[in-house]
Amino acid sequence: MLRYAADIRTLFYMAVTTALLVVQWTRDSFSPVLFTACLFMAISVSVIAHNHNHLTIWKSKALNTLTDYWITLFYGFPAFVWIPTHNQNHHKFNNREGDYTITYRYTERTNLFTLLTYPTVSGLHQQKPIRDYLKKQYRINRRRFWFCISQYVALAVFLVVAFVVDWQKALLYIFIPQQVSLYVVLIFNYVQHVHADEESPINHSRNIVGPLMNWMLFNNGLHTVHHENPGLHWSDAQAAHAKIADSIDPRLNERSFWWFMIRVYILGLFSPKARSSSMRLERMAS
Repeated sequence: MLRYAADIRTLFYMAVTTALLVVQWTRDSFSPVLFTACLFMAISVSVIAHNHNHLTIWKSKALNTLTDYWITLFYGFPAFVWIPTHNQNHHKFNNREGDYTITYRYTERTNLFTLLTYPTVSGLHQQKPIRDYLKKQYRINRRRFWFCISQYVALAVFLVVAFVVDWQKALLYIFIPQQVSLYVVLIFNYVQHVHADEESPINHSRNIVGPLMNWMLFNNGLHTVHHENPGLHWSDAQAAHAKIADSIDPRLNERSFWWFMIRVYILGLFSPKARSSSMRLERMAS
């Protein structure tokens, strides 16, 4: 019933995420190793939420609905919100004016401060399209509206019950991983678009082409091809990227996510040469 056999890995990740919660909750002592694994899996859930939103995992509508709830509980926000904020907005404007996740809202600079505050600023601005989407669904599709609301309810009940049973474990093993999931996925979005050229047909996104991150996170680093074909399954992204890689400005194909972060946001504090340059400003200047 899976659309793609590759999503066996997706289900494995979700099962491991769930198992880690159960194992940590039932332990008497805190395990740094398990908690670190939990945080990584929380990040993977945000990527899974993104992928499932673009191309549902199952052929069955009922199974996709159940998966929406499953993702919601571990992502920390209703899965449906990707539709108004991402599908209908970000992919339409692609970091141009009108994009609620725009990276240059207040400044063209990119530094440690803009990086760390971007998720909060972007998250706040994304609440408007979510509200507008819910209002529209209430008018045109009441059943869809209540399905969206039910995701909020499921998440709230999950958190309330967990905090009542054991607030310390709920904080450590549910709430903090959820916040990491929500925060890091917006960091990814920032890195993938900041200082790229949003008007370019090919240089609108930054790619992390190193194999390790893409293997661990469902080819999430290959962002250009994702914008070229949002419905492309993540397992086909490598082949699609290979076809256009030579056409992309080399500055937008990074081998390592962590080296990019260290070079631009740590070394860049001391060395201007380590910082990235805005291709957007270069276009405007010329």
